[in-house]
Parts: sequence; structure tokens; C-alpha cells
Amino acid sequence: MPSSPPPPDSSTYFRKGFGLKAEIQEELAAYEGALVDRMKASDYTLSAGDVTIRLAREFGFCYGVERAVEYAYQTRRKFPDRRIVLVGEIIHNPYVNARLRDMGIEILDRAERVAFDFSSIRPEDVVILPAFGVTIEDFERLRGLGCILVDTTCGSVLNVWKRVESYARDGFTALIHGKYYHEETRATASQVRKHGEGHYLIVRDMSEARVVCDFIEGKADASAISSRFAPHAVSPGFEPSAHLRKIGVANQTTMLARESLAIGQEIGAAIARSRGETARTAEFRTFDTICSATQERQDAVIELLSEPLDAMIVIGGYNSSNTISLAALCAERVPTYHVESAAAIDPERKSIHYRRAGIKHVEAETSDWLPSSGTVRVGLTAGASTPNNKIGEAIVRILATRGLDPD
Repeated sequence: MPSSPPPPDSSTYFRKGFGLKAEIQEELAAYEGALVDRMKASDYTLSAGDVTIRLAREFGFCYGVERAVEYAYQTRRKFPDRRIVLVGEIIHNPYVNARLRDMGIEILDRAERVAFDFSSIRPEDVVILPAFGVTIEDFERLRGLGCILVDTTCGSVLNVWKRVESYARDGFTALIHGKYYHEETRATASQVRKHGEGHYLIVRDMSEARVVCDFIEGKADASAISSRFAPHAVSPGFEPSAHLRKIGVANQTTMLARESLAIGQEIGAAIARSRGETARTAEFRTFDTICSATQERQDAVIELLSEPLDAMIVIGGYNSSNTISLAALCAERVPTYHVESAAAIDPERKSIHYRRAGIKHVEAETSDWLPSSGTVRVGLTAGASTPNNKIGEAIVRILATRGLDPD
């Protein structure tokens, strides 16, 4: 059984920062946005000429992201002469990660490897754990090296870890709605190891969840599970017949909330159809573990979509799960353009380079996204890892596409 983490704020492990928040405020102010503040003060609206931009009422940096970024800056201030290494990206925003690199913080890239390569880390180094957390295996490897660990794992992620740990402790398999390759989901899945032979299965969406339901109801055999999920999305030694009887549902915190809830309901219903309501009561558990910030941003964009809009801009990293979920919601109602940054909007060419919502890794460019004349209403939101200054830059470029200025 893996050992427990050291207590917070021990000599080599820190989860509460270093008390240097006041000293780094000027540096963190770079992420603020005066234009965004102005819109918030004007009912989240900005009008110039015939163009009106409407901002969702919840958007951008969440508390967990702010905390992670702040702790990274505190770490640099606390250890100005130490080598500092970040285990993967702190959050999924290219601008924020680039700024950390500019501060001399090295970012380890796992790339296609199963695990991070920690061979270059020495006991005198400082290692930052990202907001997504790390797997139990990676944590123990780093702890064994004796380096200083600064843990920025989001509290919402920790809550999911507690949930899947409780499933494993009680003999339930954790069925996780998430992306098997995502840092958070990998870290969450690893938590089942705290209790001996704990197991997990990761489903990406409802279609994969229905494969599990078919097995539960005897409509598919074990080979259907193995061919669809093994080896990347199941725990080592996973045996469908043994490990899909008692199931507890959890999720990556940034998934589409309504789909996570629907998956839980579908799995529970399959157990009831197969073995009766008594089995659903005794051998099935589900909890909504979508983080509150993710839920609030999804609710806010749904509210905004009730208004007449000609286009929707969603700003955030292409590898940002919560941003992808926002774009998917928007694309159901209005032409939607997921951009990584304001640079994707080219006012001179009147074009936009964007990721197509709902189509993995497919990018496109178009020059007719914003009508050249007439009244236009553009909606805008941003993922939880997008800072306000980047949102403000996008607003300026949207208006400039029509030859307008926000002032």
C-alpha cells in the first residue's frame, strides 16, 4: 500500500504557499484586464458601432487556477537561486506556462512516455506539482528523491480523489468519466491503489458508458470491454466479470456536467435492469464531482446562449478540458470559435483560426466569421485557465475586425 503524503508545510512539502503573496502582487497584476473589468461594470456588455459583445457572467481564472499560479510565483520568489521544475503544465494555458518558463521554471514534458522522466532531478531542486495533481507513483518517486515539493493540486481534484479512494476501500470499482490521457484523470485513477487491489475504468462519453451498460445487462461479453478500454483506460488486472459488479461513478472535474450526471444515471439503471433495485441500492454509488467553478461557467454560458447571438468566441488552451466543454455547449446553439488566444483573430485579414468544437484536434480558419456590415452580437467566454488580460486582447481584436475601437 502506498505511504501517506507528509503533513502540509513540512520541511520538504508545502501546500499552503510561503506567505509571499504581497511580494508578488505586482507580477500577478499582469494577468488582470481593465477592459474586462469595464465590461463587468457595464452588465458584462461592450458596444461599439454596430457591434455588441456580451460576456458570460462567470468566466476565466477560477480559485484553483489562481492559487496554483500564485504558488508558482511564490516558489520562484522563495527560491531565487534554486533550480525549479514543474511536473507538466501548471494549467492548460500556453501564455501562463510561457511566463513561467520566462521566470526560469523548467516544465517537464511527459510526451508519449507512460511516466515522467525524473532522472535529472536532484535533492537540492524544487519541484512544483500542477493544479491537476500527479499520480501516486510519481508523487512517491519524487518524495524518494528528497527534493522540496510544492503541491498546487486543486481542492476540487482532491475531493474526487477522496471519493474514488472511498470506493476502492469499500470494494467498488471507480468508473471515471474523463479522458484517460488527461493528467487529472490519470492522477485520480491512481488513487484506487491506496487500498490494495482497487480498480478503475475510464469512459470518455456516453457511447463508451453504454458499452459498459451492455456488459452489465449481458448484451456483450468481456471481450467488448477489453477491446474498447484495455489497456489504456482500465486498471492493471481488470476483469470485467469481477470488477463491474460494484460500481462507483466519479468524473474528471472539467467534463460536461450534464453528461457526467447522465452517465451515472445510465449505469445505475443498467444495474437495476440486470439485477434489480436492491442491487442498485447496494452495489452502485454516484456523486456529482464536477467542480463548482466548472459548473458555474457552464451555467453562465447556457444563460448567455438564451440571448440572440451571431457568433460565440471561447478562449482557452486547445488542451483545456473545461474550455472544450464550454465550446461544445456553445456549438449546439450558435456558430462557435474556440481560440487559444487573441492572436488567432486577425483583424487585417478579417479571419479567425480556431478549433472546431466537438472534433478532436481539428483546427480550421475562416474569413467570414464576422459579417462585414450590419448589427452583430458576439458572445464571449473563457476557460478557467484563461487570464483576463488575454480576454481583453481578444475583445480588442474582435472590434478591430470591424474597424472599431473599444474606447
